[in-house]
Amino acid sequence: MAAHSVDDEPAFGKPKVELHVHLDGAIRIETIMDVAKRRGIHLPAATASEMTQLCTLAEPSTLTNFLDKFNEFMHVIAGDREAIKRIAYEFVETKAKEGVVYVEVRYSPHLLANSNVEPIPWNHKEGDVTPDDVVNLVNQGLKEGEMDFKTKARSILCCIRHMPNWSMDVVELCKKYRNDGVVAIDLAGDESLNCKAYAGHLNAYEEALRSGIHRTVHAGEVGSAPVVREAVEVLKAERIGHGYHTIEDPALYKQLVEQNMHFEICPISSRLTGACDPDFTKHPLIRFKEDKANFSLNTDDPMIFNSTLNCDYQIVKKYMGFTEEDFIQLNLNAAKSCFLPEKERKDLLNQLYEAYGMVNNTSF
Repeated sequence: MAAHSVDDEPAFGKPKVELHVHLDGAIRIETIMDVAKRRGIHLPAATASEMTQLCTLAEPSTLTNFLDKFNEFMHVIAGDREAIKRIAYEFVETKAKEGVVYVEVRYSPHLLANSNVEPIPWNHKEGDVTPDDVVNLVNQGLKEGEMDFKTKARSILCCIRHMPNWSMDVVELCKKYRNDGVVAIDLAGDESLNCKAYAGHLNAYEEALRSGIHRTVHAGEVGSAPVVREAVEVLKAERIGHGYHTIEDPALYKQLVEQNMHFEICPISSRLTGACDPDFTKHPLIRFKEDKANFSLNTDDPMIFNSTLNCDYQIVKKYMGFTEEDFIQLNLNAAKSCFLPEKERKDLLNQLYEAYGMVNNTSF
C-alpha cells in the first residue's frame, strides 16, 4: 500500500462517480509485464515490484518527472490491439471493485497509435493501428467491462498541448464516436503552451462547441490562474481539470464558484506532481469545500501514484475534515456535472439518491 494511504477501510463505502482518470495512467503493472513478454519487449525490471518502483512516484516531485514515468511502459501497450482493448476492460473491473458506478476515463488516441500519427510516439516503427482504431478498441474494452462488471464507463479524448496538429483529428473522433461511448474532448500537457501560440487547439475546441461536443481542459494544475481563464473564456470549457491555482485570482475564482463551474480535483496527484503544497492541510480543496464549490474527487493516474480512489477519499477525510455528507454531496455534484446525455444523467442521479437513502430531491 502506498505511503499516502491511511488504511484499507473504505472512507466512503457507497457508490461513487469518477470524472478525471487517465487510462494510460491506470494500467496494471502485471498487464505491462504480461504484454511485454508476449511481444518480446525487454523490460528493465524482472519482477512486478521492481517494475512498480520504476513506474511510480513515491514522494512529491515535479510534473516533468511524473510525465517521464510514461516512458517506462507506454511503448509496451501502444500499437498493440489486444493490449489496448485489455487495458480498457481491466480498467472497468478495477473501478467496479472501488465502488465506482460511473466513470469517465480519458486518453490520447494518438499516443496509443502507430499509424496515421505524426510523429509516431515512443520511437515505434510504423504499424497498422490508427488513432481511430485505438478509439474503437477502447470502446470495445469499456463496453465489455461494463457488461461484465456493471460499472458504466464512457471516455474523453485528449488533445496534447505540444501536439496541436493532432487536435482537429481528436475532435473529429469525438464526433464520429459520440454515440458509441465518447462523451467529451480534453486538453492535457504543458500549461505554459497557450492557445494563442498553438491555434490547433482553439480550432478544435471551436469545432467541438459548434458540434455540441462537451469540453473539459487541464488548467491551473501546475499552471497559473490565467490558464484557467483561457480555458473558460477562450476554449469554453464546461469543466476544469484540477484548477487548484484558480484561487490565486480571487475575481476569477469567485466568478467560477458562482457559475457552478465543476473542478475535477485529484488530491494525491496534486501532491506528488508538485502542483500543490505537499502538506494536505494547506490544500486549495479546503477552500473549495468551505465555499461550497462544485467539485469531484478523482485518482488521475492511480498506477503512477500507486494509489486507489479510496486513498484519495481517506486523505481528504483525515487531513481536510471531509464527512459522509461531504462525500455524498461531491458525488451528486459529479453526477450532475458528468457528460452523459440528459436522461442517462438523471438515471445516474436517481441511482445515487436511492443508494444514499435520499428521496429524489433535485435541489440537494
